[in-house]
Amino acid sequence: MTENWLLNWAVMAVSLFNTILLIWLGLTVLLNAERRTWGLWLAGSVILLGGVFFLIHSIILGLGLDTIGYSIDFWWRSGWIPVVTIPYIWYVVILWYSGFWDGHGDKLKRRHRPWFAGTTVLAAGTFIMLIFANPLPSFVQAAQLDLAETLSMGGVPLLMVIYPVYILLCIALSVDVLRHPAPSERIMGDLARRRARPWLVGAAFTQILVSLLVGWVMFWVINQARQSLFGPLVTATIAKFDLVIAVLIALAIIFLGQAITSYEVFTGKALPRHGLLRYWRRAVFLAGGYAGVISLSLALNLHPVYMVLLSALLITTFYAILSWRSLTDRQKFIEQLRPFVTSQHVYEQVLATSRIDDNIDHPFTVLCQDVLGARQAYLAAEGPFAQLVGEPMLFAVDQVPQPPDTNQLISTGISPEQICVPLTQEDAGDWLWMVPLWSERGLIGVLLLGSKVSGGLYAQEEIEIARTVGERLIDLRASTEMARRLMALQRQRLAESQVVDRRTRRVLHDEVLPQLHAALLSLNTSQSEHPGAIAALSAAHRQIADLLRDLPVVTAPDVYRLGLIPALKKTITNEFSSDFEQVEWDVDDSLVNQSDRISPLVSEVVYFAAREVIRNAARHGGVLPALRISAVQLDRDLQIIVEDNGAENKGEGRDEISSGQGLVLHSTMMAVIGGELSLEQVSTQSTRVMLRAPQNIE
Repeated sequence: MTENWLLNWAVMAVSLFNTILLIWLGLTVLLNAERRTWGLWLAGSVILLGGVFFLIHSIILGLGLDTIGYSIDFWWRSGWIPVVTIPYIWYVVILWYSGFWDGHGDKLKRRHRPWFAGTTVLAAGTFIMLIFANPLPSFVQAAQLDLAETLSMGGVPLLMVIYPVYILLCIALSVDVLRHPAPSERIMGDLARRRARPWLVGAAFTQILVSLLVGWVMFWVINQARQSLFGPLVTATIAKFDLVIAVLIALAIIFLGQAITSYEVFTGKALPRHGLLRYWRRAVFLAGGYAGVISLSLALNLHPVYMVLLSALLITTFYAILSWRSLTDRQKFIEQLRPFVTSQHVYEQVLATSRIDDNIDHPFTVLCQDVLGARQAYLAAEGPFAQLVGEPMLFAVDQVPQPPDTNQLISTGISPEQICVPLTQEDAGDWLWMVPLWSERGLIGVLLLGSKVSGGLYAQEEIEIARTVGERLIDLRASTEMARRLMALQRQRLAESQVVDRRTRRVLHDEVLPQLHAALLSLNTSQSEHPGAIAALSAAHRQIADLLRDLPVVTAPDVYRLGLIPALKKTITNEFSSDFEQVEWDVDDSLVNQSDRISPLVSEVVYFAAREVIRNAARHGGVLPALRISAVQLDRDLQIIVEDNGAENKGEGRDEISSGQGLVLHSTMMAVIGGELSLEQVSTQSTRVMLRAPQNIE
């Protein structure tokens, strides 16, 4: 080392700093990978190899430049192995990361295949020469600037001639690959590459600056050797150059670490994770503190016991700070989750006569504003929950962009394994991400997200929280509305039973009984046939028959006996034959047999829902409309489609599904069994109602 203890401290501190960070990054890449492919192993290994180099560099600095012996010469020669191999391996890693060996990398292959072959030959030749041709001076010769016995070209060591060209070529090619990568095969891979490219390019340009400085230092050392300028001044100058180069490499490591932890450039994760970035920042803090303290103890030649005590003190302090930060982050996370786990006052929502969604919508606002930091968000229900949930939820910091057609986005194909789907500007405008929401029944909704207010990427933890909260909100709103409708149904049934009971008592007491009494008196006073008695009994019979007809239907025995489709055919024939000009059936015999295997509960619910649909078509379809009933197989479900061509009072029929007590209640019962009832206005003269019945619910 030099006579300047401050310079010695700085050089050792930066070397230890680089060692700790490179080893941490290498292990993080290997341990947090999505899939451990050969490229992943190579990426982690080259970073660890950089840590090994600075480990050797720290050992040489600790032993001192004036040390003579086999051990230091061993470390000197060993240190050149990562120096020679790292540039080439880094070039290969960047090729792998950019899709050189993927199926979509044809253009990249054509451009870099000859360069890859050339650098491979150059790297192999340099490594073989390093091992077998002795192109380097020993450590003692290097310390004394004695280069006379080294394999040289024109008085310059051969390795010092080849190495600057070799490292510049590898790094420049890596920058070119980063500027023109192949399309990524993983979700959001292209976006992650674009976001991470400035950091990786910054690290590469820093390495180029380092390589130029290393080359200049090499030739400066050769010039000093030729002039036989030995002494402390040369050693101090070399130490200063070493410090500058190590600081530049530390800057490149910071760039590389930011790309790895913020955008998961090598691990293969679809989304970055906040936790990884936090741990990276703590690793930088630990590396800086530890390197500063230990290098200071070495520079001051403190007794080993003081070094041990300082290390213990530093580790204890860091552990205390880490524990405090972990508890603080945990408390902050709990505070963020509090709006999602507190009571949403569903009881009041159910008892309310009108929809009160403020309590239910509040967690959505908290999610978008406090957790995600989104500029705009759009939550829409799909599938069987759509009619129960109602209108989509919207959030916007400023003006809400027009939501796209979610049906069109869904039709492109998504799977439960996709945590989120990137959207193109052509399809979705200002909306950037679509988060599919799933349940046991399949897709129940989508969450559309715009950009973050901060301009960064959504983290994996944020998207997972958003997906969980979105699914819960849809489930909560659907359950609340279903409970409210069922309660309304119960109230209606109670009111109907009271009305029927009062009417029954009035009719029987005030009308039927007096008429029967009068008929009995007439028959008793006359022994001959009395036409008035017969007429009175007939009137009483008609009134009792009308009363029974108005009573609510409780069971559907035809469904149990005949099956769903045959029971519907019989109902139309017996009850609605005079209401339609024509009834067309489009049902395959195999579907009729499958409908017979539906559980009795599901069959009964679907039967009454279809009966209500047919009754609405007869009531609002005008004069003798035509009716078409078809059945199709969708996955494992049976879908019944009822379509009429009536032209009158279409709005009344549609209002009944949204606010009346007819189809609304039946759509609720369909949702209870896992089915779906949806209405579609095909044209001004045609209405289509679709009933989707699950066949696997017992």
